[in-house]
Formats: sequence, C-alpha cells, structure tokens
Amino acid sequence: MLEQIKEDIKAPYFQDNFPNDGQRFVAWYLRNVHLRDMIETKDDITDGADDKQIDAIVIDDDKSTIFIVQGKFIGGSSVDGEPLREVLSSWVQLRDLVRLQEFANGKLKRKLSEVARALEDEYEISFELITTGELTQAAKNDLATFQQQLAQLSERDDIICTIAVIDSDEIRRRYDLALEKENPSINHTIDLSAGHFMCETLAGTQVAIGALPLKECIKIPGIKDGTLFQKNVRQSLGLSNAVNKGIRQTVYSDKHKDFFFFHNGITAICNKMERQNGTLKLHGLSVVNGCQSLNTILSCSEKVKVLEDTFVLFRFYEIPQRDRADRISINTNSQSAVKPRDLRSNDKRVLNLKKQFELKYAQGYFITKRGETAPATKDKRFVLDLSDLGKFLIAWHSQRPNISYSETKIFDKYFEQLFKREYKSENAQALNTWYHEILKTWSKENPLGLNETLLAMKAYAPYHHLYAVSMCFAIANNQAERVPFPSKCLDKAAQDNMVGEIIKIAGVSLNMALEAAANEPQPQNRVFSPQNWIKAKSCLAGINGAIRNYFSMLPLMPGGTEIKNRLNKTLKLQPEDFEYRWAAD
Repeated sequence: MLEQIKEDIKAPYFQDNFPNDGQRFVAWYLRNVHLRDMIETKDDITDGADDKQIDAIVIDDDKSTIFIVQGKFIGGSSVDGEPLREVLSSWVQLRDLVRLQEFANGKLKRKLSEVARALEDEYEISFELITTGELTQAAKNDLATFQQQLAQLSERDDIICTIAVIDSDEIRRRYDLALEKENPSINHTIDLSAGHFMCETLAGTQVAIGALPLKECIKIPGIKDGTLFQKNVRQSLGLSNAVNKGIRQTVYSDKHKDFFFFHNGITAICNKMERQNGTLKLHGLSVVNGCQSLNTILSCSEKVKVLEDTFVLFRFYEIPQRDRADRISINTNSQSAVKPRDLRSNDKRVLNLKKQFELKYAQGYFITKRGETAPATKDKRFVLDLSDLGKFLIAWHSQRPNISYSETKIFDKYFEQLFKREYKSENAQALNTWYHEILKTWSKENPLGLNETLLAMKAYAPYHHLYAVSMCFAIANNQAERVPFPSKCLDKAAQDNMVGEIIKIAGVSLNMALEAAANEPQPQNRVFSPQNWIKAKSCLAGINGAIRNYFSMLPLMPGGTEIKNRLNKTLKLQPEDFEYRWAAD
C-alpha cells in the first residue's frame, strides 16, 4: 500500500496543492477513503503551524460525525505510542474550543467554528490515526487504554467519541471498499473453531447459527464505513443512545462474559455460503440487524481483542433473493426504533405520494426505503428519492435551505409540515428536475465561476441554489413572502428556454451573497466560516438582497436589457401560482 500511495501522490493535484508528503498522504486518504472531492479535500486540511495535532477535519452530515484525522506518513514498519498521545491531546484541547480556536492557525480556526455547530446538532467525534506503518505492542496497549478513557470521557461530557488506528492493512481494505462503494460486495471467512456453530438447512435455506467471539466480530469488513449494512433499513444510530451505551458498559465491565445473554443477537445474510475445512465462507455478506451493536463493539476494539469467553449470538442465512432479503431486514428490525427517515418510509402519506407519482410518471420510480434502487427499466430523470424530496420541500416550500442538510430534522421535527398527501406529483418532479439541472453547474468545470469555498460545500449549498431559483420568481412578482409552485416555474422557464439562465442568476446571486458576508467585519477573535453561514438563517437575507441587486444591475450590463425583457416575460406568474410558506421554525 505504501508504494501505491507514494506513486499516487506524485499526481499534479497533490504536488501543486500540498507542500509535503505528510499533507499529501492525508489528502490522498480524504480523496480515496472519505471520497471527498478535490475542493473539499483542500478545505478539510488543517495541517501546518499551530495545527494542534489536527491534520484534517471532515464533517460528514450524512453520518452526523466529525472525523478528526491525524496522519503519520513513515517509511518504517512500526509506529510507537507518540502519535496516539497526539490524538488524545487533540481531544483534550477540543473540550475547550474557545481556547483552542484562539491559538490555532487560520484554517483550523474556521473549521473549529464548524465543529462547534456540529456538536450543537449532537454529532459524534471520530478520531482517525492513519499511518503507513504498524503499531508496536506498547502502542496497541496505549490504544486500548485511550479507547477506554474516551468512553469514560464521553459518558461524563455527553459527547460521544471514538478512536481508530487505520494502519496499512486497514487503509488497503477501506480503499478497496471505496472503489466499489456504488455496489459493494463483501466476502468474509469465519473460523468455526473460534466459536460454537450449528449448520442446518431450514425451509430450503442454508443456516448457520452460533456464538461468535466478540474479537472475531471486529474482523468483519465494512462496519465503520457502513458498507456491511447496505441491506439494512437503517445505518448506525450512533453511540449516544441508551442501548449502545449499555453495550459499551458491558464490554468494559466485569460482566462481559454475560454479553451473550444480554444481547438479542445479530442477523446477517449472504448470497452464497460454503462450509469448507472448518471454515464458513460467506459471499456477498450483509448485516440486516445488528448495525448498532457492531459499530459499538468496534469502538471498543482494543478492549474486545483481549476479552475471553465473550460471545454474541450470530445468525447467517444464505438468501440470494432480493425481495426475501428485504422482508428479513424489515422484520428483524421491527423490535426497536430506527431513524426517523426509515420510520417514515411506510407512512401513509409517503406511500400515497409514491402511488400518485408512479401513476403520473409511468417511466418514473419513487424510492421510499434507504438502500432501495430503481429498476433498470426506469428513466433516471424521473427517479425521485424520499430523502431528496424532503430536502427539496424544506428548501423551496419552507424557504429554509439551511436545514436541508439535516435528515433527522426533516423526517422528525418537520415531517408533518412537509409531507402532505395532496402534494402534486408534477411539483415533486419539477423540484427533482430543477435540482438536477442545478447540480450540472456544480461540476469541476465550474461553469458559473462559483467561489471555491462554495464548491467545497456541495453536500448542502446546492439546496440554497434551489431556494434562490424560487426567490427569483417570488421577487420578480413582488411576492417575496410567498412561494411559487415549482411546476409553474419550470413550465414557464422551459417554454421560454430560460431554465439555464434562471439557474445562472440564482447561482451568481448565491455566490455574491457569500462573498459579501465574507467581507463583513468580524467581532474580535472571530473567524468567518462559510459552512456556518450557509447553515444559518441569516444567509437567506443575503441571497435575497443579491437577487434584487442582480435584477437592478442587469439593464446596465452589455445585452442586459434584452435579457431583462426575456426574464420579465418568463418570471411572470399569476397570483394563484403562489402559496404561503410552509412553516418550519
């Protein structure tokens, strides 16, 4: 792996943007494992003078996790405990964000303000020490101690955090999984002699049921990055809920041998199961019940490695049929709460939206469940995901794109306001079309000349772009307090061949609003954070002001009068084409 990384970081992107191999190594990891794009990677790197032992910070809104990355790019084969102590030092400093920000470098100061906001939203912290070497035995002992210390600190401070060492072998595994992220297939071999298993054929299905040692569980690939749970109705619920806290407490207590009796067990399915020479070979492995447990067990990995006579019940089923696998996933998860987005997938309003959408668009498909994919026969332009629709609705109808990043809020706190049985399918598809046309302008070619800082926020800033499109129509019609119907807007824009022009105006206005906010004087010891600005409601006034300024300045630009006349014609809607904003705060 080391040789491949050395070769990869010779690429112009790494050589031109990062001054040394240490930074290039961290950047390579962000690009190839966290799958950050080139702009996001540059934004995430904090390494340099006064970096406070923090080389990079990745805030993953989908996983509600803050990744604190420390890299050690070494030519030797072993790593002592010093890097681990640096990681622990960074955690101690993070507990006092005010002081840490005061003495940090400029990039870290800005990132820390984003960290503070994420912690307000109850994000977890995951420390990752990435190294091309292997830990010495003394360092492994230190890791076990630090994991326990972090667990204790998490209980006391109510901030959930974990620490993981990503050595050369683990980097290779994560790299390989990232390559097949779109369609992961996990294969794993269980040593049956390590546990107590019974293998039978039930209802024509191969089944293996038994007690697997906890230390064997953490060897199963795909836990941390979630690829092991693709067929589950949910991903990790985090380490902060009561059940997962109880699991950690059992692991670290003298009652760990009773883990088997305290735990309901884990259910996994695979496409093919082979029993050979005392091993169980599993092809296309996926855990459909036990995601939380395995993530929690992994967070205590060093403690788990030394536990003896500590088992968990495991059920392996050979289930190649997709529909049967889905039913098993749903039924095995029915006994405990899942994420709000997953709970809503079978809500009557959602099912009605799906029915009406697919009735209106026979070539389309409405995805309601996480991990579900549309049939290959469907037109991708008319494939709509429930999660995306929620984000569109709150950005357009509630005029709160600053909340679009939070799936939990959309499907929990604001679900009643957003999802209505009578919502028209043509409006849903119009939002889908507007958004995908917007995304075309957020490419690496950057046709709108957007600020690089804005491009680094591709995970949530395009929803502000969608909001700006709606405001172009609202402001042009003197209806700034009301919201136009998406389908009416799209019909007019498409009829006059002005979709691209309106998206351009909205994007330029968003860009102008960000740059204006960045140039405003900041209070003493405060640093402007684009990410915090984009997640704050105050950014909306800036976007609206920029749209008004653009409209007023357009006649003064070369050819602007003609464009203004075309815009007036296209943007003109009737009063009945508007409705009041759906309250979301």
